[in-house]
Amino acid sequence: MRSFTILIFASLALVKSSPQGDYNRHAPIVRQDAEVNPDGTHSYLYETGNGIYEDQQGFPKGPDNQAVQGQFQYQSPEGQIIRLVYTADENGFRPQGDHLPTPPPIPPEIQKALDYLATLPPRADEI
Repeated sequence: MRSFTILIFASLALVKSSPQGDYNRHAPIVRQDAEVNPDGTHSYLYETGNGIYEDQQGFPKGPDNQAVQGQFQYQSPEGQIIRLVYTADENGFRPQGDHLPTPPPIPPEIQKALDYLATLPPRADEI
């Protein structure tokens, strides 16, 4: 799981180092903190003068897994504040944010069929 954490940090470094517009070129870091503990927990945060902010906390979940929770935000070139809250653990990466697309609603006929199927007993080959 440490490789997963390293992969996240490397991905963030790669994304952060990609070419940006001039408005991000000289943003001062106004706050920064990082902590890595012997028990496997970690946390970090930073904030820049142009409103970019990120924080993350991680902790072990059993001998082979680790979980992280965090958030980041920045201002898009259109002026919109983009904020993403995420959890990554044995169930995968689960982001939440107002800017993310949402699936269309399930049509009523399909939902009715799904509700009916959920009431049926399991088949013999599913037991």
